[in-house]
Amino acid sequence: QVQLVESGGGLVQAGGSLRLSCTGSGRTFSSGAMAWFRQAPGKERESVASIDWFGRSTIYVDSVKGRVVISRDNPKDTMYLEMNSLKPADTAIYYCAARRAPGASLDKKDYDYWGQGTQVTVSS
Repeated sequence: QVQLVESGGGLVQAGGSLRLSCTGSGRTFSSGAMAWFRQAPGKERESVASIDWFGRSTIYVDSVKGRVVISRDNPKDTMYLEMNSLKPADTAIYYCAARRAPGASLDKKDYDYWGQGTQVTVSS
């Protein structure tokens, strides 16, 4: 059984930083790419960043480029999202996702497994 568990969310002031973690169990980290998505109240779930299985290729949406870094540590079955210069617009529930294929993707339809999410709130 595959499980993904996010942690690291919380309340932070604008301009601050947070580091999210996503720990997987089962076969989650065996060979697939992973990604972070987020969903704000009343909005659709949107992509944030993705990383391939090897950790060498990353993709970011324009709204977070230069402020966010995605990384993974396969021996620890953990993926990270380092977020800096946070803005109120970054407030959302952040979800990690995993797919069986090794290539990075920002399309949520490509992902097979999802975590329950962690809340990030940025105050102005």
